[in-house]
Amino acid sequence: MSDDDFMQASDEEYDFEYEDEDDEDNGDVDIENKYYNAKQMKTTDPEDAIDEFLSIPALEPEKGEWGFKGLKQAIKLEFKLKRYDKAIEHYQELLTYVKSAVTRNYSEKSIDNMLNFVEKGADNPAAVSYIEQFYSHTLQCFQSTNNERLWLKTSIKLAKLLLDRKDYHSLARKLKELHRACQKEDGTDDPSKGTYSLEVYALEIQMYSLMRKNNQLKMLYQKALKVRSAVPHPKIQGIIRECGGKMHLSEENWAAARSDFFESFRNYDEAGDLRRIQVLKYLLLATMLAKEDIDPFDSQEIKPYRNDPRIAAMTDIVDAYQRDDIYKYEDVLQKNTDLLADPFIAENIDEVTRNMRTKGVLKLIAPYTRMHLSWIAKQLCITEPEVQDIVSYLIVDGRVQGRIDEHSGTFEIDSREDEDRIKAIATLSNAVGDLYNAMFKDGEGFRLSGGDTTVLGFGDSDTRDLGGPASRGNRKYRGAFRSGITLH
Repeated sequence: MSDDDFMQASDEEYDFEYEDEDDEDNGDVDIENKYYNAKQMKTTDPEDAIDEFLSIPALEPEKGEWGFKGLKQAIKLEFKLKRYDKAIEHYQELLTYVKSAVTRNYSEKSIDNMLNFVEKGADNPAAVSYIEQFYSHTLQCFQSTNNERLWLKTSIKLAKLLLDRKDYHSLARKLKELHRACQKEDGTDDPSKGTYSLEVYALEIQMYSLMRKNNQLKMLYQKALKVRSAVPHPKIQGIIRECGGKMHLSEENWAAARSDFFESFRNYDEAGDLRRIQVLKYLLLATMLAKEDIDPFDSQEIKPYRNDPRIAAMTDIVDAYQRDDIYKYEDVLQKNTDLLADPFIAENIDEVTRNMRTKGVLKLIAPYTRMHLSWIAKQLCITEPEVQDIVSYLIVDGRVQGRIDEHSGTFEIDSREDEDRIKAIATLSNAVGDLYNAMFKDGEGFRLSGGDTTVLGFGDSDTRDLGGPASRGNRKYRGAFRSGITLH
């Protein structure tokens, strides 16, 4: 073979190998182009986009990254179009990719984002029922692959779903399982899983708060506050503090409730969570119940929300409460019935209203001593039984001295002036009696001056002859006896 023939053969062999690699690259490029073309169709023609995404896995000789990406996009579109059965079917197929087709970190991040997507997109009961299937398949997959971190994240998401459903029995079982996963072999909390442990505490605290089991809630609340190994998301701290505030409020520990609601608001605000607005309303409620002259808007964190329209009604109520303006208070409450849509506010605003009406009754009856209960009710725009209840409380509490005549429906206040006058007369009468006893029973009565030792008293005859110029002197002495003075 000549050198030319050798070179020609070498070139042909080289060209063949080059063309083979080019075909492989072209295959990847075709798959990539197909993926991005399908993404362009998502908004204009989602159904065709789904078909394009689902065709990508078949183009790969082995399970790879593009098939994983295609399935992800198809599942999201199917869920959005309410094709929940298909979404679950393809999600199970997607989970088969996590063992070898993609890296551990990439698969973990993708699956977590997928679960967040379906959780946020569950805007109807049918969707919510399928979310649990997403969680269950995920837990089975990552338990078998020994990915504890993603298993914990998914289990916590499932626990949140059970909490939203108020399925407390299933939730309690899941929380026990999570507690064990966050503990060491000796049963103590594992410091390396402190963040997960705190999230579990937050879920359990919410459960006991909703179930109104204050004893268990208080114990968990104290344990959660002692966790120091975690760097939790501010939202978790906000949840724990909010439940703590509700617990303190139910125990009428107003100051502690106000402190916890403030901390909860601060954490929610830091997390950018909209829950901060509702907790701010709770803080204003606790401030009124604490009966302290503290303006919560003085703090730097809350000051920007003073004129926020979302809390305008609550701000007006606080203003009326602090000025003892019962009419303004009732007017704001009647015009903002949506304020009572929150069960917690609806339950505790009654105590504020009672305090407000009590102050209103005291202010109204101050100038009077006798009035009809129906008149008080009319003035304050409340019912007569409510007035009777408030007046009875004031009498029992010793803040008002008076009595209710149920037969005539009147309330009579004991006059303080009459009471003081009666006491003064009684004191004077006792003093006169003591003086009489001292002078005429225990003492010697009146004695004449000038050395005469004759004892004169009211029992002596004022017609005795005392000597000297008769008639005028005797009359003088008689007058002295009547006036009760000593003669000199």
